[in-house]
Amino acid sequence: MASNQPNVFIDGEAGSTGVEVRKRLEMLPEIVLRSLPEAQRKHPSARQDIIGACDLVVLCLPDDAAREAVAMAEALGDRAPKLLDASTAHRVDPEWTYGFPEMASDQPEKISISRKVSNPGCYPTGAIGLLLPLVQAGIVPPDYPITISAVSGYSGGGRPLIEAHDRAGGPAFELYALGLEHKHVPEIERYAGLSRRPIFLPSVGHFRQGMLVSVPLYLDDLPGRPTGADLREALRTFYEGSEHVRVAAGGKADKLEPDALNGTDRLDLYVCANEARRHAVLVAQLDNLGKGASGAAVQNLRLMLDLDPGPN
Repeated sequence: MASNQPNVFIDGEAGSTGVEVRKRLEMLPEIVLRSLPEAQRKHPSARQDIIGACDLVVLCLPDDAAREAVAMAEALGDRAPKLLDASTAHRVDPEWTYGFPEMASDQPEKISISRKVSNPGCYPTGAIGLLLPLVQAGIVPPDYPITISAVSGYSGGGRPLIEAHDRAGGPAFELYALGLEHKHVPEIERYAGLSRRPIFLPSVGHFRQGMLVSVPLYLDDLPGRPTGADLREALRTFYEGSEHVRVAAGGKADKLEPDALNGTDRLDLYVCANEARRHAVLVAQLDNLGKGASGAAVQNLRLMLDLDPGPN
């Protein structure tokens, strides 16, 4: 290659996720961002040629198209680049490394040496971020009946949803996936350490960007009958020193807005408890296009290419 800088190609750069990833990568002077002319973006030989000419390829494609791109890359043998898949196609595939660096102390190293990394979903980032530390600490049993409610801005729903909300008179609010088979559930179940399938209720609000993920808990139904402070301390200990995950001190939040972290790559976690009623609600707040998508992709790309971590 002509440059010593790593070459990166976004396969699917015209889609909503691809556009956001490209915006961020254009600001990285450490890489060479490659692209195909629009007329060649769906041409198999042109795609395979540029895939083979790159060090890393970010897949911003529907699931089936992502699988096709992986097959193209693997057909190159030793010339195959590293792959970072933003689709849901490989998130629970044991041959792929899950791209949530904060989930374990050795996860950044696993991501850095992996040739195939699956970028987490936006909803799972919040749900796993809340639940995994408490399951590992023994506070929440793996078979506890978990219910997850979440609301997202419409920017994460693809072009049809974006166009519906951008039109005058777009829907104010929508519950969806009421068949309780949302494609993110297997990912949440596996990486949160759950042995019982959670109930997941996603929704979309009439705002472009931002996300809240919440999990209610009956404190007296948990082992040892913990307090809200106990939950908060378990989260704080788990994420101590993290650059991207912050555990809010105290439990005084009375109102949280989904767009408060827009434009950042942060994940903020809250424990809101009523000790008199022995109720608690865990809440994750994030930008669905930041730590929930393209921001996470850039964080993983930096690890995979051994670049400086960059700003939060």
